[in-house]
Amino acid sequence: MTAPTRRSTPLLLVLAAIVSVQLGGALAALLVPLIGPTATVALRLGLAVLVLLVVARPRVRGHSPQAWWAVVAFGVSLALMNSTFYASLARLPIGVAVTIEFVGPLTLSAVLSRRGTDALAVLAALGGIALISGALTVPWAELDHVGIAFAASAGAFWAAYIVCSQQVGRHFARLEGLTLAMVVAAVLVIPVGAATVDGDRLTTAVVAGGLGIALLSSVIPYSFELLALRHLDARVFGVLLSLEPATAALAGFLVLHQTLDGLQLVGMTLVVVASAIVMGTSRPRAADIG
Repeated sequence: MTAPTRRSTPLLLVLAAIVSVQLGGALAALLVPLIGPTATVALRLGLAVLVLLVVARPRVRGHSPQAWWAVVAFGVSLALMNSTFYASLARLPIGVAVTIEFVGPLTLSAVLSRRGTDALAVLAALGGIALISGALTVPWAELDHVGIAFAASAGAFWAAYIVCSQQVGRHFARLEGLTLAMVVAAVLVIPVGAATVDGDRLTTAVVAGGLGIALLSSVIPYSFELLALRHLDARVFGVLLSLEPATAALAGFLVLHQTLDGLQLVGMTLVVVASAIVMGTSRPRAADIG
C-alpha cells in the first residue's frame, strides 16, 4: 500500500461510517411509520446485539461493580438516545432531526473546552437550529413542538452517552463495553417495542429492514471508526463528524425525497461550521455516534 493510500484510508473509513449511519437513519425513517419508533429501535438494538455478541464475545466475569454501573448507565443513555431520536423521525425530516440532535454533543464539547470561541460557535449553532426548525419563519402554533422536543432530548441523551462511553472505556475494551451496554439497552427497549407493535406488521421485509438498520447504524460505523482512529488525528475526526447533519439531509433527499428550503440550509450550514470549529479542537471517541 502506497503512502498516500495509507493516509487516505482512515479518512475514507470515517466518511463511510458517517454515510452508513445516516443511511441507517433514513432506512429507520421508512420503518417508523410501519411499526412505530420504539419497535424500530427494539428491532435495531436486538439484531445489532446478536451481531456484536458474535463479533466481540464480551467477557461477563471479572468486572468490578463500578464497571457494571458504568455499563448500565451507558446502556440507559443509549436506549433513551435512540428512542427519542426515532420518535423525532416520525415527525421531522431526518436532516432537521439530526441537526437539532447534534447540538447536544456540540454543547458538551464547548463546555468541556471552556474556550470563548467555542461558546460563540454554540450560539451560532443555536441560531442555525432556529432557522432549520422554522422557529423564525413559521407561526409558533404551526411548529412541531413535540418533534423538536424529541430531537433536542436525543441530543441531550447523546451528550450523556458520550460521557458514559468515556467511563466505560476506562473499564472495558471499546467494543466489549459497547456490546454489553447495547445488551442493557436492548433489554430495556425490546419489551416496550414488543408491547406496542402489531405482530402482523413484522413481515420478512420489515425484519430485513431492521437488520439493515442494525448493520448500517451500529455494526459498520463502529467497526470503521475503531479502525480509523488508530491512524487518524482526533481533531480531524471531529471535523469529519461535523458533516453528519449535511449527510443526513442528503440521505433524506435521496432515500426519503425530503427537501429543505433556503433558510433551513443556511441554518444547517451554521451548525456544520460551528461543529467543525468546536469538535475540531476536541478529542472525540469512536463510540460517540448514535
